[in-house]
Amino acid sequence: MDTRTLVVDLDGTLIRSDMLFESFWAAFARRWTVPFQSALALGRGRAALKELLSRLGPVEAASLPYNEAVIAYVRAWREGGGRTALVTATDRALAEDIAAHLGLFDEVHGSDGSVNLKGGRKAEFLVTRFGPGGFDYIGDAEADLPVWAQSGKAIVVASTPELGDRVKAGGREVERIEGVERRLKPYLKEIRPHQWMKNLLVFLPMLAGHQFNVPTFLQALLAFVAFSLTASSVYVLNDLLDLSADRAHPRKRNRPFASGAIPIAHGTFMVPGLLLAGLALAVPLGWGFLGVMLVYVVLTTGYSLYLKRLIVVDIVALATLYTLRIVAGGVATGIELSVWLLAFSVFFFFALAAVKRQAELVDGVATGTKQAAGRGYISDDLHLVETMATGSGYVSVLVMALYLNSPNVQMLYTQPAALWGICMILLFWISRIVMLTHRGRMHDDPVVFAAKDPVSLVSLLLILGCAAAGMLL
Repeated sequence: MDTRTLVVDLDGTLIRSDMLFESFWAAFARRWTVPFQSALALGRGRAALKELLSRLGPVEAASLPYNEAVIAYVRAWREGGGRTALVTATDRALAEDIAAHLGLFDEVHGSDGSVNLKGGRKAEFLVTRFGPGGFDYIGDAEADLPVWAQSGKAIVVASTPELGDRVKAGGREVERIEGVERRLKPYLKEIRPHQWMKNLLVFLPMLAGHQFNVPTFLQALLAFVAFSLTASSVYVLNDLLDLSADRAHPRKRNRPFASGAIPIAHGTFMVPGLLLAGLALAVPLGWGFLGVMLVYVVLTTGYSLYLKRLIVVDIVALATLYTLRIVAGGVATGIELSVWLLAFSVFFFFALAAVKRQAELVDGVATGTKQAAGRGYISDDLHLVETMATGSGYVSVLVMALYLNSPNVQMLYTQPAALWGICMILLFWISRIVMLTHRGRMHDDPVVFAAKDPVSLVSLLLILGCAAAGMLL
């Protein structure tokens, strides 16, 4: 039996995440004032900040993305009769929760609100506690170099050998455990380029107004790019705020932040980076378009922090966000929006937002979950939400039918009778979407589902065909 104690780091080692950022986003999801409180606490030092976030943002230990290779190593050490210790710069209260969940450690030490147990301070503490060379240490970062220098054996968690080579150069015995390899694919997945198809709505005013010219198209294209980057910043923000709910969801637990494929620290910087890029591209399109973008950002942030927990309000907010894309397209191109287009979009997108909630409730019923995670709905609300989706969808078709009888259509189309096929296709498509969702076959987002669904794509082509026939026949 090895008489040395196995000392294990937490952030990036035992878990594929960082508890400082985990606790920050958990706290921010509960209180919008947390960034300001954190700034004040940071003035007293990182240990004080960690203690504050530990109190404000408790993190569910069972849901964290653990490094199974490290857990297996620690378990084997204990089975061999060795002692283990979890020693981390994370606040001690959080470290104790994690240790209690795993049941693998004989002792736990962490930052205490005044001392940040990291780097040189951690090395000094371990030498005092176990003596020089009296412990083996599992870590993952350059900050652990002083600790490895005092250890009997260095166990390095890394995806590449460079860090281990630096430790070995100091004369330490080194063993390597494979870490998470950072790839580009999870980052692309996180910004959700497949969701950018929603932003194609900025082209709708150009199409509805029959403004087919190069300057108008370029304005709409720039609006599309600006909206896409801004929307991606919101997707990242929403995933950071939804970490706990995503990890409890059977599919969303595989999202990049929830699974640990992307460090939460990276996401924290992705939010402002994408947002500033989107707003910078919005400036050439005028202050009006920039104003619409800012309204979108404020509303989506409010949705992520609070509105998504309010029944029906969340559906109205989602429908408004869809409609704002159409408004943005009109402002960017200088095309006046008709009341008919706005009325249709409000009812149609309210239906899609209700379908999104319907899909979540259907999943909850299937898994026996009474309360939708992070939402204000219970499983008994399913029938009412289905009714809202169907009713609002049918009203949008009614608005379309009334529009086809308006004077505007007579001016824009040579054969307006051909447009009535659009109403029949929409009635079919809405009914089918609600039915598929009822049967549990809907993707979390109906727009993404429609983009991959052959029947939906054929329906879209038929609608475009009806519109073309109305113009050309």
